[in-house]
Amino acid sequence: MNIIKKMTPPRLRPGDTLGIAAPAGSSDPENLRRGRAVLESMGFRILLPRGLFEKKGYLAGSDAHRASVLMKLFADKSVRGIICARGGFGSMRLLSLLDFAMIRENPKIFVGFSDISALLSALYTKCGLGTFHGPVLTTLGDADRKTKEGMLSALSSDSGIEIKAEKGIAIRPGSASGPVAGGNLSTLCHLVGTAFAPEFRKHILFLEDTHEPAYKIDRMLTQMKFAGCFEEIAGLVLGTFENCGSPDDIFRIVNNIFRENAVPVLAGLDAGHGSPNMTIPMGAEAMLDADKHLLSYHKPPTAGLTDDESEMGK
Repeated sequence: MNIIKKMTPPRLRPGDTLGIAAPAGSSDPENLRRGRAVLESMGFRILLPRGLFEKKGYLAGSDAHRASVLMKLFADKSVRGIICARGGFGSMRLLSLLDFAMIRENPKIFVGFSDISALLSALYTKCGLGTFHGPVLTTLGDADRKTKEGMLSALSSDSGIEIKAEKGIAIRPGSASGPVAGGNLSTLCHLVGTAFAPEFRKHILFLEDTHEPAYKIDRMLTQMKFAGCFEEIAGLVLGTFENCGSPDDIFRIVNNIFRENAVPVLAGLDAGHGSPNMTIPMGAEAMLDADKHLLSYHKPPTAGLTDDESEMGK
């Protein structure tokens, strides 16, 4: 499967409106309030769409409802970016309900992690849209300064960004370049064999997960390997594997699974379910230097606004 022509989402500016989507689980209003306060302190306006707090079992409303809310946010010209309320489960249930052609006509920043990886991946493979693996609204209220600053920089900086793995480990040395793709391992694994299967060829693959024992990590990686997901990847970056057992066990599994891939492998990037949770631009070109524990984006992962777009935002 070939990814269509790439699109870089427009950069955020102070005063821009961010819409909140709930494509997965339902959210506690207090957690949303605290996360909203963080975004407002960054200088953004927040739109909470009608129906955001609906519930249907463990989901934030029916599939049709959640998809409708998301599509309306993409269609709304006043909304400059979309932040997901939380993960949980449910994002992949929306994929067949989304109008990817319409989304492609209305590119904008889209941020989330965990279960939201299904949408991050699909928006990239189906629309070519660069997305952001980063905090959801319900985690922002308790986020540390590094997480908040990293998010703001990724979404609004007009220069390249660097993400340093302060406690990084070069499982395999070397450097590589290519667009970044990936996200939550469990979520991506369940897209294999579907019309929304992720594409990692010639990409720097980023993976993270939480509360999955080592044997399940092994099983998921093995399935994806047998499905051909890891053929011709440019490099591999491991984020946090929170409560997944011994890091050494994870490293041994990764070494075994990727033994036939002569690529650099960096572990220990602060991205995923741990803290800090750095924002990773997905689909943007980056350089991985495993020896220096560094993932570098030499160009900004967002695009400057045209004059017409600037007028629209006023």
